[in-house]
Amino acid sequence: MASKSSPSRVIPKNRFAAIRMASLNDPEKQSLLQLAFAILQDLHQPGLELPSPNHTRDYLRMLLAERKAEVFGCVYLDNRHRVIEAAELFQGTIDGASVYPRVVVQQALTLNAAAVMFFHNHPSGVAEPSHADEAITRRLKDALALVDIRVLDHFVVTVGESVSFAERGLL
Repeated sequence: MASKSSPSRVIPKNRFAAIRMASLNDPEKQSLLQLAFAILQDLHQPGLELPSPNHTRDYLRMLLAERKAEVFGCVYLDNRHRVIEAAELFQGTIDGASVYPRVVVQQALTLNAAAVMFFHNHPSGVAEPSHADEAITRRLKDALALVDIRVLDHFVVTVGESVSFAERGLL
C-alpha cells in the first residue's frame, strides 16, 4: 500500500524583516504607522477577545501617544472580556483631564459592560501614574463596583512607554 505524504506546510516569509527605519522616507514611515494602527485596531474590534495586555498597550500607545492634551477613556468589555467598545470619554489640557464617574458608569450600563479598562495619556512623556491618577481610579472602581462592573486595568500611556496599574498592584 502506498502511503500518501502530507503536503508540507509553507511558512510565509516576513516581507518586513529586512526593512530598517533609516531606509524609510517620511511618507513611507507614515504609511507604515497607518498600517500598524489598522492592524492593532483590527485586534480591538467589538466582539473580539483582547489578544494580550501587550497588544492592548501597543494599541493605546498608537491611539494616544502623539496627543498634545490629556485624553481619558475606557475599553468596555463583556463577561468574556470581549471588546464591546473603546471610547475616549474626556479631553483635558496638557497636564490633566476632568473625569466624571457618573459618565463612566452610565456608559458602562448603557453598553451592558461586565468589565472595563481605563486609559489615559500623559503628554509630558512621563508614564508614571500621579496621585490624582490613583485617586480617580479608586473612585471609578468604587462607583463601578456598586453596579457589579469589574475594573481590570488602567493604562497610562506616553510615546515611549505605558504603565499598567494592574501590573503595579495599584488595583
